[in-house]
Amino acid sequence: MPIHFPRPTQATLVVEREPVAGTCPECSSAALRRYPVLAEDGWFEVVKCANCLYSVSREPGPKLGVIELLSDQL
Repeated sequence: MPIHFPRPTQATLVVEREPVAGTCPECSSAALRRYPVLAEDGWFEVVKCANCLYSVSREPGPKLGVIELLSDQL
């Protein structure tokens, strides 16, 4: 039996960018944000400056991004 999902109603995908305390070492802005990024080598949780896009940190994220496996919770 195929699984059917409803057609998205939003025109674009929006990722929540969580504010992070601190300042950018490059431009001294306090606009740091944490969000998931899909790169060619997998998912990463990054903290970037919203002002100049400087990468403050980049850590490996979950294997499937926002999809959480039960095995990852063990």
